[in-house]
Amino acid sequence: MKRSGMTIYLALTLAICLVPLAGLLWYEGAESSENRRLSEFPALKSEDGWNIEFLSEAGDWFEEHFAYRQELVTADARLRGSLFGVSTEDGVIKGTDGWLYYMDSLEDYLGSEILSDRGIFNIAHTLHMMQEYIENAGRTFLFTVAPNKNSLYPEHMPYYDRIKVSDTHSIDRLRPVLEEQGVNYVDLYSVFEAKDEVLYHARDSHWNNKGAALAAEALLDGLGREHRSYEDADYTVRADFEGDLDVMLYPEDVTPEDEIYYDEPFTYEYLTEIESTFDPEIDTSQPDAQGGLLMYRDSFGNALLPFMAQEFANAKFSRGVPYYVDDMFFCDADTVVVERAERFLPDMSKNPPVFQSPEREIAILQAKDRAEEPGETTCEASDEGLFLKLGGRIDESYIDTDSTIYLCVDGEDTYEAFPVNIETEDVVTDCGYAAYIEKGRLEGEEITVELYVDTDGELLRVYRTELDVSR
Repeated sequence: MKRSGMTIYLALTLAICLVPLAGLLWYEGAESSENRRLSEFPALKSEDGWNIEFLSEAGDWFEEHFAYRQELVTADARLRGSLFGVSTEDGVIKGTDGWLYYMDSLEDYLGSEILSDRGIFNIAHTLHMMQEYIENAGRTFLFTVAPNKNSLYPEHMPYYDRIKVSDTHSIDRLRPVLEEQGVNYVDLYSVFEAKDEVLYHARDSHWNNKGAALAAEALLDGLGREHRSYEDADYTVRADFEGDLDVMLYPEDVTPEDEIYYDEPFTYEYLTEIESTFDPEIDTSQPDAQGGLLMYRDSFGNALLPFMAQEFANAKFSRGVPYYVDDMFFCDADTVVVERAERFLPDMSKNPPVFQSPEREIAILQAKDRAEEPGETTCEASDEGLFLKLGGRIDESYIDTDSTIYLCVDGEDTYEAFPVNIETEDVVTDCGYAAYIEKGRLEGEEITVELYVDTDGELLRVYRTELDVSR
């Protein structure tokens, strides 16, 4: 009897283990709930020969496609969430009272990894340079930050994620530097904090439609534009919204939330067919409105888009990074808006916008020469389409919090470089720089580049090199 029972037990265990594999014969799996593309089944042999990574790649494919994966993931998440109050999804924090938060916002919320003073300056000064370029072209610029949900509504964060290193966040330190740099900025944190009601979804990382309307009105006010007001507008509430975090954690058991829909319809039109408001580029038209908009945005722009598109005759919404600012000429925009989620602020210090770096006049002949002592200073050239990109790092001994960096090319033209953070396998530094120069401005296949650093009026020449730019 014991032997028979053991045989039955082993047979059942084996059958259960084989279900995910055998089920592939009939199971039509749902798409991944994660924001990435699932892998394709690997080829055993290609034109280059046998695929030595076949077994590893096949294992990765099976891990993403096995039968009933979504159902099992959901069941595991429900079980562990109920018993231990924890999340089984690396990207999701399980809060109290059914609230979910995005894991990428945790370090900033705890104050455990905030930007350095130089990193803050890099963002603010780059935005200043971007605004200068846009305003010199006769257009208007505006920058805003969409607050993390746990910055506005921390009361539902789990107890084990409430032990803060600091109550100061990167955005708190960025605001005064933006003001010093003269950046046209709308503080959405203050706008939302002034409201008694919760304007974010409990099971999503973003604001609801009422929050999006509030944000849009704040931006339009910041631009000095007349616009429709939604403060007393009639709306309908429908429990049909599926939160992104809810889908990630419970792909087969999502709990729909209330969403607000304003009764007065939008009248703008899409100029091309779209799959969703999160498409990489979206163009809209509203013949009854005035002006043109170029808006660089992230996922917070999904709900924001309709309210902004309604107020401009033509609008382009782009998720492209880096920002190719000359797009404003091609889409006939008289207004450029940059919206960035609070959790993505560190990325802004690494990805400067792309446009012709401004020419500057500096007293080169009066500079102190440190070129024979470059330390870890570097300079490399790369092809960026219409531009040649010159970038690298400055030895940190020459850099202060608000030092500006210049490049003199062939002893003639001098350009100000964007201050950036550089992160590679070998180095992490906030003393980086990047400059874009139109190729038509350059002569010959080699150029001489000299790097200058200005700190509180003291100008140093810190590097000189010759670069092959023929490729």
